[in-house]
Amino acid sequence: MLENKVSAGTASDVRTFIAATLLTYAAGVLTFLGYAMVDGSGGGVILGLIIALFAALGWRHMQGGKFFPRDPSTRSVVILALFSAVLTVGVVALTS
Repeated sequence: MLENKVSAGTASDVRTFIAATLLTYAAGVLTFLGYAMVDGSGGGVILGLIIALFAALGWRHMQGGKFFPRDPSTRSVVILALFSAVLTVGVVALTS
C-alpha cells in the first residue's frame, strides 16, 4: 500500500477542502457585496475584489503564512464558515 506523505489524515484533508471551498465562496460573496453596495458599478466589483484580497491575506496570516496548511485547525475553519454565513446574510439583506 502506498503511503501519502503530504496528507496529515482524512480529517485534515476534509478541513482543507472545506476551507478552500469557503475561501472561494467568501471571495465571490465579497465581490458581489461590493458590486451591490455601489449600485452595480465596476468600481464596486474592484472594491469587493480588494476586500476579498485583504480577507484572504488575513486568513493566510492566521494560518501561519500558508493559505492551505497541512493541518488546518477546526477553530479557524469554523470561523471561516461563520464569516461566510454573515456575508451571505448581508448580501441577502442588501439585495432584498
